[in-house]
This record gives sequence, C-alpha cells and structure tokens, in this order.
Amino acid sequence: MKKTVVTVISVIGLLLLGAFAFSTGKTLANVGEMVNVPEPNPEPVVSDGGFEIEVLVNGTPLEEYAARGRRYVEALEGEEYEIRVHNPLGVRVAVALSVDGMNTIDARRTSAWEASKWVIEPYGTITINGWQMSSSRTRRFYFTTEGDSYGAKIGQTANLGVISAVFFRENRPIVVVPPQRPPRPYDDRVDRDEERRSDKEPISPQAGSSAQSKNAETTPRPDDDYAATGIGRNVRNDVTWINLNLESHPAGDITIRYEYHDSLVRLGIIPRRYPRPDALRRREGSTGFEDRRYSPEP
Repeated sequence: MKKTVVTVISVIGLLLLGAFAFSTGKTLANVGEMVNVPEPNPEPVVSDGGFEIEVLVNGTPLEEYAARGRRYVEALEGEEYEIRVHNPLGVRVAVALSVDGMNTIDARRTSAWEASKWVIEPYGTITINGWQMSSSRTRRFYFTTEGDSYGAKIGQTANLGVISAVFFRENRPIVVVPPQRPPRPYDDRVDRDEERRSDKEPISPQAGSSAQSKNAETTPRPDDDYAATGIGRNVRNDVTWINLNLESHPAGDITIRYEYHDSLVRLGIIPRRYPRPDALRRREGSTGFEDRRYSPEP
C-alpha cells in the first residue's frame, strides 16, 4: 500500500499541490500541473464525510467514547501508537494529519489547507506510526506526559492531547469502481477491553487498594503530567514526492481527543471504577414491596 503526502507551494499567484508518497524505493510520476486554485471555503467542516481514523496500540484500535460533541480515547502511558486512516471514496484524497496541533510530516502548525498532506488511494487505508523525519525515517508516536512530549521539546505546547485529520478530494479525478470487500471478521475488541479492565479491578474490596484507587481518580495530575505524544525510536519509512491537484474545500474533518483514564473520569467521559462487588449496584436493584402479611422476627 502506498502512502503519500502533499505540500502547497506558491509561485506567482499559482498554487502547485505536491504529494508525499510512501513507496518501496520507487519514485512516483508527476500527476499534477500548475493550476489556478480558488481560495479554500472558510466555512468549517462539521461532517466526517464517511472517512475513518483509528488510534491503534499493538495493532488493536482503542475504544472510542462519544461525548461533548467530540470523540475521546484513553491514552495508555508509555505505549507506542499508530493512526490508521481509511478513504471510503472511489477517488484519491489527501489528508492533513496533525498530532498535538503539529503536522505529522514536518511538525509545523498551519491551516489544514496549507499543511503537507498524506495521499490515500481510492478505497485505500494508510497507517501513520510517527513523525516523518526524512525521506526514509520516522520516529514513533508514544503516549507520555506533557513535559516529555515532542511539543515541549520544540516549544509547541498549546494544543496537546488532540489528533486532527482534514480530508481533501483530488480535483477532477478518475473515479475508481469500488472493489468487492470481504465481510468483516468478528471484532473482539470489546471482549479484550473488558478483560483488560477486569484485570485492573480488584475482585473484592480491600482497604488499601480501594483508598489507592480513590486517590488516583480524585487527585488531579500535575499540570505537566497530562497525556501528550512523544517522539520515540527510529523506524524506516521510505517516502517520495508527487504532484496532486486538490479541491479547495474539505471533504471531511475528524478530531479525536486523548487523555489518561483518571482525566477521562474527571471529564465525565467514562464512569468511575468501583471495587467488586459494588454495593451501590446492589442497592439500585432494591424494590419497595413484596407479598408479606406481617413483619418477620429478625
């Protein structure tokens, strides 16, 4: 699967949209040309346009929570992660993908229109696993604290904890007929997530563990201890530039917020955990009356 990236260059009032492509050492042919491109539509995009992005840890998508008109995932401290992006359309699209407010290609903070972009083939899927450092090298994403984040290292800390993707369709593309997609296999993410959560929860209430859990969930983290993304180990990632003409208005917009578990609890995104058995759940099943004539002896 090829992955590509687009950049915008101004030449005497004309815009040339280039694309940065993942390949196996091959250089893609130019498919764009110098064109007059209208100003992008200033109206914000509120729809995802059918596009999909997922945050993966060890190849498994993190569970998403819908709240406050946004999407949230639980960050797992110290874990490397990847971002999987799917194009449901029969045309090529370019996606401006940022982490912590910084472009994943060049770490710049710009508008989505001006950003360098990844290009996805019709009905294609790409996986971005880190910050692109050169034409052949990436440094991995991993969940860490604000003080250890890539943003802190380069002085960009105003937008930590957010993953954003804005999609643009290719201008005057050749439409590709959709391939026959096989049925999706059974997704046991929920089962695995429940097992992971069960392993973290005590089977029976204990004074020490209960107090420790309560303190962890009610005590705010220090200001520099919230979730952010670090710049990790080097991995090989070969890329090549191509040219690509894009429509000026976005076709879709997706934003995902990520936080550690205790922060999601404080925000009301996920419920607070309690030791098992939970007396409050038992009390919720209480009823008012039963078929009894007189009060029994205790």
